[in-house]
Amino acid sequence: MEKIFVRDFTPNQNISTTFLVKSKELRAKKTGGQFAMITFGDRTGDISGQWWDGFEDSIDTFDKDDIVFVRGLVNLYRNHLQIQIHRMRPCQPHEVDLTHYFPTTKFDVEVMFAELLGIIRDFQNPHLRQLLENIFADDETAQKFKRAPAAKTMHHPYLGGLLEHTLSLVKLAKKVGGHYEGIDLDLLQTGAVLHDFGKIDELSYDRAFGYTNEGQMIGHLVMETIMVSDHIKQIDGFPDELRRHLLHLLLTHHGKLEYGSPKLPSTPEALMLSYLDDLDSKVEAMQRLMAEPHSTADWTRISPMFERPIYRVRANETPAANEPMTQIVEPAKVSVAVASAQPEKNETPPRKPQLRSNSFNTPFEALADLVKPE
Repeated sequence: MEKIFVRDFTPNQNISTTFLVKSKELRAKKTGGQFAMITFGDRTGDISGQWWDGFEDSIDTFDKDDIVFVRGLVNLYRNHLQIQIHRMRPCQPHEVDLTHYFPTTKFDVEVMFAELLGIIRDFQNPHLRQLLENIFADDETAQKFKRAPAAKTMHHPYLGGLLEHTLSLVKLAKKVGGHYEGIDLDLLQTGAVLHDFGKIDELSYDRAFGYTNEGQMIGHLVMETIMVSDHIKQIDGFPDELRRHLLHLLLTHHGKLEYGSPKLPSTPEALMLSYLDDLDSKVEAMQRLMAEPHSTADWTRISPMFERPIYRVRANETPAANEPMTQIVEPAKVSVAVASAQPEKNETPPRKPQLRSNSFNTPFEALADLVKPE
C-alpha cells in the first residue's frame, strides 16, 4: 500500500495509511466513558489521534512500537493537525517498510563518514590519529556510529544524527579553536569525535528510539570514557599527559555537574568543547522546532529545551498576521510529537505557563511591564 506521510497531511483529508505507534492510552471523556489517545509517527513527524468510539475490540491488538494501519479524518485543532480515528489494525510484515517510520538525517551518511575520516587523516598528532583509526577499523562499531541518533528526542534525534552532530562539531572545533592562540586542535577535534561515542550503545534504535540496559545504568559519558581508555592502552607510547587531557574532555563535555559531568572543564579545550557541543545541539533543535510540519503560526510551540516559543519568521520574510498568544503557549510534552489535545466542547483557553524562579524569562518581567503600550 502507498504510504502517506505526516508532512503531507492537510485539514479535512481522509487518510488510509500506516504509522509507527509512539504511545497509546485511554482517557476519560468529559461526557462519561473513555476514548483512546494515540500518538503516531513516521520519518517526517508525529501526529496525535483520538479514537472516540468502537475501539474496545481493537485497542489490545497493538502496542507501542508496533506498525498499524489507520483510517481516519485529519482535522485542525489549535494550529495543529490531528487524526480522528475511524479504524485501526496491526500491519502484516509484508505491508511494512521500516524506512518509512524512522526519521533520518537529510545528508548522505557515507559522504559524511568519508569526510570525517579525511579530517582524522590530516591530524598532526600520530597518537590521536592512530586512536581514532583503530576505533573506526572495527566495522560493527563504524556501522553503529553511522546509524545511531545523537539523542532520543532533544537534538539530532534521527538515524545518522550522531554522525551529523559529530561532523558538525569537529568542523566547529577547527574553526573556533583556530581563532585562539595555543589551542591543541588535534586534541579538541578528537574530543569532538568521541564526546558522544558511547551513544552507539547507550541508545537502542533498531525499532524505536530508547535506552539500552547499559545506557540506563551506566550512560554514554562513562561508557565512552572506558572504551577510549581501553583503546589507549593498546597503543605503544601513548603519552600519559595526552591520555589525561583526552579523558578530561570526555568527562567534562556536559559542562556542569548538574548536567551529568563528574568534573568541570579545567582546560581551554574542555571549556571550548562543552560550549560548542551545547551550541550545535541547540541550534539544530531550534531549527527543527521551527520547521515542524503543519506549524503555520509566527511562533512555535514551547519546547522543553528552550522553555519558550521560538519566532519562526526570518528577517527576509514577511510576518503572517498576528495570532493570539493562546494559540502558541500550550504546555509542550517532552517529545517532539505534534501537541495532542481533545477537541471536546466547552474547552477552556490554555493558561499561560507559570514562570519558575530560574526561568530565562523571569528577570525581564518588570521590563515587559515598563514597555507595555498605554
